[in-house]
Amino acid sequence: MSPTSSTGPSTLPYRLIATDLDGTLLRSDDTVSERTRAALGRVTAAGASHIIVTGRSVPWTKHILDALDYRGLAVCGQGAQVYHAGEHRLLTSVTLDRKLAALALAKVEAEVGPLFLAASRDGMDGEVLVGPGYRIQEGPLPAVPITDPGELWAAPLNKLYLQHPDLGDDGLAEVARAVAGDLVGVTMAGPGIVELLPLGLSKATGLSLAARRLGMKAADTIAFGDMPNDVPMFGWAAHGVAMANAHAELKAVADEITDSNEDDGIATVLERLFA
Repeated sequence: MSPTSSTGPSTLPYRLIATDLDGTLLRSDDTVSERTRAALGRVTAAGASHIIVTGRSVPWTKHILDALDYRGLAVCGQGAQVYHAGEHRLLTSVTLDRKLAALALAKVEAEVGPLFLAASRDGMDGEVLVGPGYRIQEGPLPAVPITDPGELWAAPLNKLYLQHPDLGDDGLAEVARAVAGDLVGVTMAGPGIVELLPLGLSKATGLSLAARRLGMKAADTIAFGDMPNDVPMFGWAAHGVAMANAHAELKAVADEITDSNEDDGIATVLERLFA
């Protein structure tokens, strides 16, 4: 990722471009537009580095990175995993304390009633287990249906997914933080995706680890995102850019709002900054 033009890294407005994946870099069909590819190509050719920071765990991310011919570092699993896409190698991984997660789940269910559950197992090939009633998004992402809730806890996990039959995502996340926020981290990563994470883990912690490997700091970083799970990343980066389609919670803390993921919002900003 060394400079390949006369423009040195010290003259760049930002040396590290951190982009969320779903709703940000990817369009709704899981592709990246030619305009956005070209904009990222120009800034990396000028000496900047691009890093993907996603809530998806590695097994749900690596096929997309391969399709994009992305060979750099990726922060996956809400910061739990740092993955080297070019080498297909998991560099770091943080797991959820299952006893604390079970206690947190019990506290949430005591407030709102039974929940629908899924869980992401740790590792390069960790399965996503889906319990009865949990609604998964249609598409190619692999998931393993289970009928015995005990299976959720049988192996190390990155995260636990929660859904309520009636309560909305914002309401469920608010209750979970109120009653269990001292035990686990709670975030909302997309429609129907409320997650329990290791306490203190966020995209910001994972991004800071990956940035250090690249010799970068927060002051070097511009971040793009669309959901509340991107809030900590915006807090860490020097400049946070929310997409037009972003959740109101993220827009409220963004330094700037750009066009939507469908309308090349990342390219709009990069073309201006790196003109």
